[in-house]
Order: sequence, then structure tokens, then C-alpha cells
Amino acid sequence: MWAIYAILGAVAAAIMTVFGKIGLKGIDPTFATGIRSFFMFAFMMAVLGATGRFRLLSTLDLTAVWFIVGSAVFGALSWLFYFIALSQAQSTKVAALDRLSLIMVIIFSVLFLAEKLSWKLAAGGVLATAGIILIALA
Repeated sequence: MWAIYAILGAVAAAIMTVFGKIGLKGIDPTFATGIRSFFMFAFMMAVLGATGRFRLLSTLDLTAVWFIVGSAVFGALSWLFYFIALSQAQSTKVAALDRLSLIMVIIFSVLFLAEKLSWKLAAGGVLATAGIILIALA
């Protein structure tokens, strides 16, 4: 089931890029990111309410909360930098370079999460990097 969610996430991210590129015409990218963040917050609060997940608030521990807050800060920075880049370049090039996050996740997961680096994962990372570079230089 996780693969279906991952694919749905990729489809949503692709649509977000196209919509974002169209929406950035004549709008400051930092302001656009703020608008996007507001509506994402409102949407997610509605999802939490509709699914009854607000009751899980009492189950969070402080360490988890701090890591979620850190994730939010880095997520916001990612969106901000992405929208600034999107306002200045072709969406395909920006999206390609954004996928370097995959390579960084591989490296960080090995270093900080003690995940194993197999030859298949390493080879896939090298091939992905080559593809990213080819697309970015196209």
C-alpha cells in the first residue's frame, strides 16, 4: 500500500509544480509560498477534523513534536526555495534538481538512520543523479 501512496504523492507533486508555475505569474514567490502554506494548513486542519485525528494530540511526546517542528521549518524552506527557483526557470529543470533530495535522503538515511546502503541503492542513486543532470542541462 505504501507504493500506491508514494505514487499518489508523486502525481500530486507534479500537479503542484504545474499549478505553482502558472500561479507564480506576476506574484512574488515568497508571498506565493505564504499563501500556499496558509491553504495547506487550512486543508490539513480540515482533514484532521474530518478524520477525528485531533484526539491524537495527547499521544505526542516532546521529542516527536520538536522533530515535527524541525521538519516543518525545513519543509517551508524547501517550498520557498522551490517557488523562487520555479519563478526563474523552467519547471522541468527545477523539478529535476529538486529530485536531488532523493540522493541526499539516501546519504542522510545511511548516516543518521543507520539504514543499509546496498549496491542496488547506490547504483540507483548514481543513475538517478545522472538522469537529474541530463534533465537539468537539457
